[in-house]
Amino acid sequence: MQSPLTVPNGLLGHLHHWLFDDNNPKGVSREFERFIAVLILVSVGAVLLEHVPEVYEPNAQTFAWFDVISVLIFTLEYVLRVATAPLTPEFARYRFPRLRYMVSFYALVDLIAIAPFYFAQLVTVDVEMLRVLRILRLMRMAKFSRLIIPAWHEFHELNQGRSFRAKLYALLEPTGHSGKLHIYVDNFIVFWVLLSIACVILESVSEIRAIFSTHFLWIDTIAFSIFTLEYLARIYTAPENPEHRERLSPRLAYASSGAALIDLITILPFILEAIWANTLDLRFLRVFRLARMLKLTRYTTATSTLLKVVKREWQVIFASVFVMMLLVILTASLGYLLEHPAQPDKFENIPQAIYWAVITLASVGYGDISPVTPLGRTLTVVLSLTGIGIFAIPAGLLASAFTDQLRIDREAFRRTLVQALQDGEMDPREREEIMVEAERLHLTKVEYDQLMEDAAREHREQMKSDSIQLGHLMLDAQTHPALAAEQFRILWLQLALLAQALDRETLKAHLQTQGMQEGGIEQALAALDANLVTDQRRSL
Repeated sequence: MQSPLTVPNGLLGHLHHWLFDDNNPKGVSREFERFIAVLILVSVGAVLLEHVPEVYEPNAQTFAWFDVISVLIFTLEYVLRVATAPLTPEFARYRFPRLRYMVSFYALVDLIAIAPFYFAQLVTVDVEMLRVLRILRLMRMAKFSRLIIPAWHEFHELNQGRSFRAKLYALLEPTGHSGKLHIYVDNFIVFWVLLSIACVILESVSEIRAIFSTHFLWIDTIAFSIFTLEYLARIYTAPENPEHRERLSPRLAYASSGAALIDLITILPFILEAIWANTLDLRFLRVFRLARMLKLTRYTTATSTLLKVVKREWQVIFASVFVMMLLVILTASLGYLLEHPAQPDKFENIPQAIYWAVITLASVGYGDISPVTPLGRTLTVVLSLTGIGIFAIPAGLLASAFTDQLRIDREAFRRTLVQALQDGEMDPREREEIMVEAERLHLTKVEYDQLMEDAAREHREQMKSDSIQLGHLMLDAQTHPALAAEQFRILWLQLALLAQALDRETLKAHLQTQGMQEGGIEQALAALDANLVTDQRRSL
């Protein structure tokens, strides 16, 4: 079996190494997998839209061309995987690796994904059969098994011996034993969050709602079911959460947290509409379904990083906001004094002038309120020029502090790696904590490997520096041979006293674990005893 980093010879070898080898850092295997995953989702969405006459009939040619292109891409993937099967370790040991791959589960799934198209082209079929073949194209979803099945096996190996609740928690939250399956679960939930939000937005368009009202209802029902199961699962696994594990009631503590309240808000509108739909007009609750967007804060560190930035720089931010408010109120008051006599309907009072000052400082200038007096226009010019700099201060502060906080988080993670390497290797607890932090920071494998390499290099340099400093504390034996000999004698006596104070059998056992031979240990102990007796006699 060839090494993962060895580049095979020939065109197929280079193609496999570049396109399908996950261990090749310069390859595009991950990008290719993402592209195929997106194409699967889009093609399945196109199959579903074909059953909507209002959408399909005006765009039948576009749907046909997209189906042809997607099938050609899936076919090319299938052919390349068959051609490079001898280079895959799983099939390389067989006599006919390509044939063995063609009858494997993943190859059959890939074949089923493209077979309906070619069957319809080669065989004359009636309308009913053509409809069945179109529905069979939904089997393309099975291509995701190439990602999910290995991730499931990895998850099963990482969680052997753990309880069901611990396994469920590892699926929902990043732990050192979550694996790739946790990432796929997160992506699945994020997909339904984005889809449900898109449906809420599109549902507000009457023309689209008239066509897809039933589809929107089904999507909302499925999304509600997924989010409800997720909410209940997180409540159930709350005792596994380190933040709530030590609480008197971990589930109640989690249920009152901000993340749990957001999850509850995302499912409440559907429940309330279902209960009181016949008695009250609760259509306004549909807008609150957009709160599902807040669920995305769980899957990114941007929100937590922004909160850290605001807490750290709140004094500077407060000062810049204070300057803006002071400038707005002063200019609004001046604008009112200068423009009220000329435009009493527009500059009726200072609060109305504040509106003009804000939109002028922000360089928006809607034009609904504008000065007509020479002094008022002069004030507007000064205000517009000042606003370019004043309003840019908070944005610049936040951007700079945000970038600095990201750097601090990365440096803290690197220091954690260095501390974990102090004893030369990581124990399972340290490795799990590091993996959790890496997942929280959403580090890619390349970034994680780079940070690990930097930490290892820093650890080696620190060990080298400590060794040099230790060497400076020792005498130069060539320059001061007498002092060096005296130091050697003192160290020898210290060793003799230690050997005398410690139980001999215990000392021998520990020295043998360090690689010393039993005969050498006996000779060394005898020499130490003899030297200690000689020194004691000399002292007497």
